[in-house]
Amino acid sequence: MTKYLSTLVLIFFCYSLHAQTSEKSFVVKETNDKITPDGILDEPGWETAEQADQFWQYFPLDTVQSKKQTEIKMLFDNDNLYVGITIYTSGNDYSIQSLKRDFRAGNSDNITLLFDTFNDGNNAFLFGINPYGVRREGLVSGGGLNLNGFTISWDVKWRGDSKIYDGYYTSEMVIPLTAFKFKEGETKWRFNSYRFDTQSNENSTWMNIPQNQNIYGLTFMGDMIFEKPLGKYRTPLAIIPYVNLGSQKDFELNEGNTKFNVGGDAKIAIGNSMNLDVTINPDFSQVEVDDQVTNLTRFEVSLPEKRQFFIDNSDLFGSFGGGRDANPFFSRRIGIAKDTADNAIENKIIGGVRLSGKVTQGLRLGFLNLQTEEDLEQNIASNNNTMLALQQNVFGRSNIGMFFINRQTFEDYEFQDPDDRYNRVAGIDYNLISDNNVWNGKFYLHKSFAHNAGKANLSSGAFMQYNSRNWNFFEDVVYIGEDFRSDLGFIRRTDIFKSATMIERVFWPEDSALQSHSFQFFPVMTWSPENDFLHTDYDLMGAWESKFNDQSEINVSYTHSYTYLFDEFDPTDLDDAIPLPNEVGYHYNYVSLEYQSDSRKRFAYSISPTMGSFFNGDRFSVGAEMYLRFQPKVFLSLVMNYDKISLPEPYSSTDIWLISPKIDVTFSKSIFWSTLVQYSNQRDNLGFNSRLQWRFAPLSDLFIVYNDNYFVNSFEPKYRSINLKLTYWLNI
Repeated sequence: MTKYLSTLVLIFFCYSLHAQTSEKSFVVKETNDKITPDGILDEPGWETAEQADQFWQYFPLDTVQSKKQTEIKMLFDNDNLYVGITIYTSGNDYSIQSLKRDFRAGNSDNITLLFDTFNDGNNAFLFGINPYGVRREGLVSGGGLNLNGFTISWDVKWRGDSKIYDGYYTSEMVIPLTAFKFKEGETKWRFNSYRFDTQSNENSTWMNIPQNQNIYGLTFMGDMIFEKPLGKYRTPLAIIPYVNLGSQKDFELNEGNTKFNVGGDAKIAIGNSMNLDVTINPDFSQVEVDDQVTNLTRFEVSLPEKRQFFIDNSDLFGSFGGGRDANPFFSRRIGIAKDTADNAIENKIIGGVRLSGKVTQGLRLGFLNLQTEEDLEQNIASNNNTMLALQQNVFGRSNIGMFFINRQTFEDYEFQDPDDRYNRVAGIDYNLISDNNVWNGKFYLHKSFAHNAGKANLSSGAFMQYNSRNWNFFEDVVYIGEDFRSDLGFIRRTDIFKSATMIERVFWPEDSALQSHSFQFFPVMTWSPENDFLHTDYDLMGAWESKFNDQSEINVSYTHSYTYLFDEFDPTDLDDAIPLPNEVGYHYNYVSLEYQSDSRKRFAYSISPTMGSFFNGDRFSVGAEMYLRFQPKVFLSLVMNYDKISLPEPYSSTDIWLISPKIDVTFSKSIFWSTLVQYSNQRDNLGFNSRLQWRFAPLSDLFIVYNDNYFVNSFEPKYRSINLKLTYWLNI
């Protein structure tokens, strides 16, 4: 496997050419004006500022200029970057999801700016605004190749607003230079902007981006040239204390308590390029509750990280290995542990530090250390969790990364197996991004260390993708040894050699209701090396995907699957069910259909039925999502999944329901109320989560969060809590 990886790396080194060709640029002039971000471009400096204009269509075509144009002007001084935007529209019937910050962009009118401050094509800061002046900010990593490198969970202080006129609206932004990281003395940043215009049914970008590339990708960017070099700005210090008063009751144990917690975070800038985050007694009670999912597989499901402490530069820690099968670091492992009944529960974090950013123009450093608290009643040890990561740019936008992870218990616990006292993982990754993003790939080799571990302790993989306008192809090869172990990672299963191949032919018809359509063939094969390479699993999928000019989509697929069970397995997850026997292979087939309506509309929906065989029985499933907007104040959504599993006697059959209605009410830009109800008979839980948030100052909030959980069949209470939490963001 190592020889195979080495050969592939050498073959594709030649594709790692520098891809940042800039075709457009503008000058950012210095100003002495006092600019008020009220959305009205009436300051004198805007009259002389150069502008980025002549936007190109990205959807429905990518070969013509935008029908409704956008003009972006920028100025700067020693403290701030000022942005003035004029956005022309065909009317004033704007689509807005809500007045809440960090909105979803794809189904509403808005504009987003991307700043690649280190000119490396790998990472960028994102700032966006809509016609109502609602703002969002985020981070793009990994070149923007996929959604894993896009997050709007990152927060930073800045100001902005919009003003609506007849046939256009204007926006103003004042972004502190301390919100960015950049090299002292820099004179140029790479820049791009993308805009969603629901009335003209067009998406547009400043730089012309082919439709086979992501709209937020960092390959195609122009230049913003500063009139004078940027200096070393004042080192900011942000202190974010919190106070939380909470009451909770566990009805199963008939235990209740009231807690009063005090803690907080600190954000310390180190030079222009590094950031140190410190947390003491962190509390995540205000974080949105996880969406429940129906799991019909034998394996764990990963859920996204939503805790603010782990977001900044998260790609530097979490992008090693293969995200689906072999991710050595998964931040959600920290702060979660298994109780004596093998249930996942919160494991309190005592405190920790997190250092991340650029050491030099091409070298990034990440260091994380967190200590979790012991819970002797649940046989949970106190652990120290550490990760060190280095990433060096090579050959333009490609990079080589190295890491070391250590999870260790320093005390001796009677209940703890000696083999579990420490776990360490070290590894190296090579990430390839080639000219114009046609080729990209990943090659990695990781090794774990644990007490009395076996010799099959390697994890390695090779991924290579070719992405052109008409043809897409990727090959993903993964090996995970039986003894490989990463306690802070997400490893679905060990002892596998897996190959996943995707071949896609894309068509772009002219003068048609179809914007594009494609045919895919997607085989996935898995073998067990420790069992003489027994062929344990395969999925052979063929699919037709289509996108229409009205932004609706239809996808149809057929899959033939094979699964060999090493262990008994009950797909119904019923307490008294007879599991399917082990050491047996199962062949089954199913067909799936998915339709998604035009998401720009006030009412939008998607539906995805699946029908076919399942192990030794049959399955019928249907998933549906519905959205209704009473804009801009109220947004209603409903997610529903139904699975009917029919297995022959004596095995069980069941109907699995997951129903999740949600209501979001934005009374203003500072007061938000959100309630999520989740009914899952697979988890035997009916949960209510209601959160009232008052943003009384920038990034400073008062939360009231109510949680209530019931058993489904008896409707008896299971767990209930209420929290009153105050956080305040203080810049010093």
